[in-house]
Amino acid sequence: MRPTSRPGLHATRRRLRGQLTSAADELAVSQAIAGSPACRNAFLATRFDAAAAEAAQAAAGTPLAGLAVSIKDLFDLQGEVTTAGSLALAGEAPAAADAVAVARLRAAGGVVLGRTNMTEFAFSGVGVNPHHGTPVNPCDGGTPRIPGGSSSGAAVTVATGAAFIGLGSDTGGSIRIPAALCGIVGFKNTARLVPTEGAFALSTTLDTVCAMTRSVPDAILAHEILAARRVTVSARPLKDLRLAVATTQMLDGVDATVARAFERALRLLRDAGARVQEIPLRPIQDLGSIQASGGFTAAESYASHRALLARHADQYDPRVRARIERGLAMKAWEYVDLQRARGAWIRAVEQALAGFDAVLSPTVPMVAPALAEVAPGAERDEAFFRVNGLLLRNPSVVNMLDGCAISLPCQALDELPVGLMLWHAALRDDTILSASLQIEDLLSSLLPH
Repeated sequence: MRPTSRPGLHATRRRLRGQLTSAADELAVSQAIAGSPACRNAFLATRFDAAAAEAAQAAAGTPLAGLAVSIKDLFDLQGEVTTAGSLALAGEAPAAADAVAVARLRAAGGVVLGRTNMTEFAFSGVGVNPHHGTPVNPCDGGTPRIPGGSSSGAAVTVATGAAFIGLGSDTGGSIRIPAALCGIVGFKNTARLVPTEGAFALSTTLDTVCAMTRSVPDAILAHEILAARRVTVSARPLKDLRLAVATTQMLDGVDATVARAFERALRLLRDAGARVQEIPLRPIQDLGSIQASGGFTAAESYASHRALLARHADQYDPRVRARIERGLAMKAWEYVDLQRARGAWIRAVEQALAGFDAVLSPTVPMVAPALAEVAPGAERDEAFFRVNGLLLRNPSVVNMLDGCAISLPCQALDELPVGLMLWHAALRDDTILSASLQIEDLLSSLLPH
């Protein structure tokens, strides 16, 4: 189930080349969707007039050719205040320059439609925001459901068709979680491949700049723009792929829809000749003890927020503030030990994955919960933190691995969105993307066209 029938980036570029549409016409469609009820709370600010001027000037030969992109409110836009979904930064000075990722999208002909809503300071996988409202997942017209986070607004703009690329970040799953819950594609590249300059940091160790799109070919193009590199696509057939299924923790507690969709995807892969093998991947069970003192995100976010908390603690989302303040108790030796333990853990996982082209897991173990279950309010905190922990559990493994991953929709037409995650260690990006092209084709029979 895909929430929009609007053609994706590659199809629209072909229509532009064939003069079947124009950048101005496509921007008008994007603006109409952005202003519709489907995108309520998805944008913190739109810039329609400026976008129209940019579309008029976009060179026809550029990769994005004047098509709309959305920018998570984590990234600097020259002359605008970056608030990271918070009230505490509203009085800060406007950015002197675009973030590197924004500058690369603009240089590629992308037109910035607006700044998208997000979990405050990118510190949650649920996607709710008590300051600006929460975007509603567009995949269920009956029950308002969470979009996932922290790149919540970015996901909704892509899922509804308002934007062709939703620029976001992924520290523990903030691209892949909303992609899975909203039925789109989210690619987390190896962190070092895209500069983070001009993005408000959550964890300098784990932060990754990346994007959501509506297909794997679109994800490849977005990555090539953001990373300023060409992806080498392999033509290896599915029968030549050796795929692992990690059984430790990553399959625990999956709901019925996710279990059904994941098993169906594995069956399709096996029927197509892929070699799919279950492995325990036991090092995953060590992550809890490795991060018992709070982990990188708590320590590094507290270091960057300490002064701001002293001035504006009362303006923070209480749930976000509580997670940041965990870093206060972390000792220097614990942080050093964490760095060392991570290095050893990465080596153990890489050794266990030797010989495999990718690992398969459910991106998250549930379909999108109802927004009412986790909406802001102390009486729902217990449910919120339970859901948040489950949403982050699988994707955060890849961040600790310093790896790369993609979430692909794998649900049937009558099901809520489910994400299939392909992942591996650092700098396996091209292998993951190449395999995903073929797997997306295989899964396409389940989805509307």
